[in-house]
Formats: sequence, C-alpha cells, structure tokens
Amino acid sequence: MNKLMDNIIDTDQLLPGNYVVAVSGGVDSVSLLDILVKAISEIDSKKRPKLIVAHYDHGIRPDSHYDRSLVQNLAKKHKLTFVYDEGKLGPGVSETEARRARYQFLEKTKQASNARAIITAHHADDAVETAVINFKRGTGRKGVSSLADHPHMQRPLLHLSKAELINYAKQQGLVWREDSTNRDSAILRNYIRLKLSQVKKHPNYPKLLASLKKIHQTNRELDGLIESFLHSQPARNVLDRHQFADLPFDVAVEVMAQWLRNQNITTFNSGSLQDLVIKCKTLPAGKVVDVDGNNIIDINPDNLALVARDR
Repeated sequence: MNKLMDNIIDTDQLLPGNYVVAVSGGVDSVSLLDILVKAISEIDSKKRPKLIVAHYDHGIRPDSHYDRSLVQNLAKKHKLTFVYDEGKLGPGVSETEARRARYQFLEKTKQASNARAIITAHHADDAVETAVINFKRGTGRKGVSSLADHPHMQRPLLHLSKAELINYAKQQGLVWREDSTNRDSAILRNYIRLKLSQVKKHPNYPKLLASLKKIHQTNRELDGLIESFLHSQPARNVLDRHQFADLPFDVAVEVMAQWLRNQNITTFNSGSLQDLVIKCKTLPAGKVVDVDGNNIIDINPDNLALVARDR
C-alpha cells in the first residue's frame, strides 16, 4: 500500500459482516474504496468484512449517470455488491434535501443488508467546512465537531486532507469524476470551501486544525460526563429535580439536550432548550411544560418526568 496510507484503516474496527461504503464517484470516495479493498485483503478470509458499494444518484445533473457507471464498474472490478438508487431531485434542490435523501438511501441499504455500519469518505477539509457552516448556523459546541466517527457511521479519512487524497489517487492511477456543482458558489458549502482555500494558505491554519481537534476531544469527554449523569438518574425518562436544579445553567442546557435526544426528541433549538431549562428550574411542582407538542415534562416535588402528552 502507498506509504501515505499505511495503517490508515484500523482493521480491528472492521469486524466480520457487511459494511455499506458510500461511493459517489468523486476522488474522495474512489480513494476510500481503493484503500478499503486493499486493507481488508490483508485480513484472514474467514474474518474478512464484506463491502457493499452504495451509490445515490440525486438526479441533479444531466450527466450524473456517468458517475453511476464509473462506480458500478469499480464494484465489478473488485467483485463487490453494487446498490444504487436514483432520486430525480432536480437542479433546484437544496443541499439539505440532497443530503437527507442520500443518507436515507444509505440507511435503507444498511438495514436491508444487515450491515454493521456505513462508511463515508469525509476528510479533514470536510470537517473544517462543516464546523464553519454549523458555527454560522449557531448550532453550538456539538455542531463544531458534528462530523465525527461513530460505530454505525464510520469516517476513517478524517485525519487526511483533500490534497493528500488527491495525491494518493494520482499515485495509484485511480479514475474519478468531478462534480460540476462543486463549482457553484451559490451553494453554501462551496462558498465556504472557496473562502477556506484562502485561509489554508495562512501559516496559522495548522493551529486551527489542532484547535478543532481539541474541541472534538473535549466534546467527546463532555458527552461522556453528561451520559454518566443521565445514567445515574432514577429512570431513562426521569431526572432528579434537585440535582438538575443544582447544575450550572449552561451545563443544564447540555443535559436537557442530551436527555431529549435519548428519547428521540430532536425538534429543538438553543432558544427552546434554554426556555425548558428555566421552567424546569423555577416552576413549582404540579406544573407541566410543553416540549414539542407531543411530549411534556411533569414537574414533581422530587423529579422531572418526560412523558407523552396523550398519556
């Protein structure tokens, strides 16, 4: 394997079973597939994971069928299962809608193939772009490091830059396709990417990357502490009211957010979270706080209970 890519894939994380690899046909995902194929070839055949190449055609560009042909031929070359779907979203679709449709397809493919995880080709540049976009949207600390590696959504290239992946692809003689919409500066991510291309030339850019990495590590540690606090509570849907009231306000907001997420409630923003925390800390027992129209928080003398409204 290319020296640049030595030990890039932690094969200990690739347990026997199926993995869905998202391949668009661009240089990032084509490189990812090549790296994965070479990495798993070194694993004992009895324990070797099975890769499923998944391609989603958004139907945004008239030439996108060429992307599908390229990816399908790569899958055939490596004797891998190829799965695709076509969205027909049209050129006017938003970036958010396109991403949602793509991930719905990937998740559907994961479930249908009983796969352990989805593997994507996100790299260090993507992480910086996502951090800037989320910061602009005011998503808070989690948005700054939202593009991370998870057991069911693996991103093994996050420590590599786009330039390193292009260099790898060229050295390996890989063929890929360029998405013409990547040059459209009307798309927010492309606009951010264009601006960051200038920032990357600044001598302090490596310090920015190091800072983002530190924030990511800090967020992981904070998430662990918050989960430990929640696990110590009377029940999954119940918080000790006195313990919650004693938390600093900003910490209580983070705890409230994770508590709701653990109940599959995600329709909140920073303003609504702060309002919930203030009410749960100050309202007397017997009051009820609306969460999202479907769920409420019962304020009891000793606890806060999250329950369905129609209970």
